[in-house]
Amino acid sequence: MTKSKQAAGPAVAIVGAPLDLGAGRRGVDMGPSAIRTAGLNARLAALGYAVDDLGNVGVEQQESSKPGPASARFLPAIAATCADLAVRVAKAAGQGKIPLVLGGDHSIAVGTFSGMAEAWKKRGRRLGIIWVDAHTDMNTPGTSPSGNVHGMPLACLVGTGPKALTHLFGWAPKVSPGNVVLIGIRDVDLDERPLVRRSGVRVFTMRDIDERGMKAVMHEALAVAGDGTDGIHLSLDMDGVDPREAPGVGTPVRGGISYREAHLAMEIVCDSRLLKSMEVVEVNPILDEANRTALLAVELVMSAMGKRIL
Repeated sequence: MTKSKQAAGPAVAIVGAPLDLGAGRRGVDMGPSAIRTAGLNARLAALGYAVDDLGNVGVEQQESSKPGPASARFLPAIAATCADLAVRVAKAAGQGKIPLVLGGDHSIAVGTFSGMAEAWKKRGRRLGIIWVDAHTDMNTPGTSPSGNVHGMPLACLVGTGPKALTHLFGWAPKVSPGNVVLIGIRDVDLDERPLVRRSGVRVFTMRDIDERGMKAVMHEALAVAGDGTDGIHLSLDMDGVDPREAPGVGTPVRGGISYREAHLAMEIVCDSRLLKSMEVVEVNPILDEANRTALLAVELVMSAMGKRIL
């Protein structure tokens, strides 16, 4: 555990979740190290935050784990990591800190948001979600063509999926679908599409961003996620950004969010003052170029946390 020497501003609790069991390609388990190496802690401290790095949650290795059912590979091990992460996030949020989780694959979002939901439920409050991603992540074991759990976390958070993930802390759903917004979507599995349509979540595809612009999309997204809630959780999958800017991801999809669109989205989230927690996932150093994707991840975190051009 390391703490910054600057403690004048709000406190940020950093937790690494080096999980790659939910992904189809190896390497995202090194994401937290890559993001830290890109200067995350020092740059947050320079913005005036008190940085409390809580280290990493424990994760089983694929080589020592049994994959289990093909419809939800490594589910018990993933659920165990998410449960550990949820407890740490809930504790940090209960102490008034802003949890910042570093992935790992996107299945860790079940742990991050479950922890936030539990902490806020104890206050009689609830949160919305803004989910930036190329994919909707709303598959279930019955629809997933791969059985990779990183394609299921959002479905679990709205209450659909394996009980080991939907019912952390013993209750579900963790968020109302009417307060969930997806941004940057451009790759959805065929059997997943009807699930997304029926779910009640709000989806902004890349066509919406092309036609309306990121400013209009983000303002509507914040209005939806913040409607009747006490803030938002921001889940940033780096494959939401175009692979020309973020090559180090396991499931790149062309035609994504541009460099400036990504920064504008983060800046608008910051301006809203609704941000209560954040995670950055799917950074894969094995597939990256000179740590470009991790460096961009840090830049985007900075924009979400208040860094400005002037």
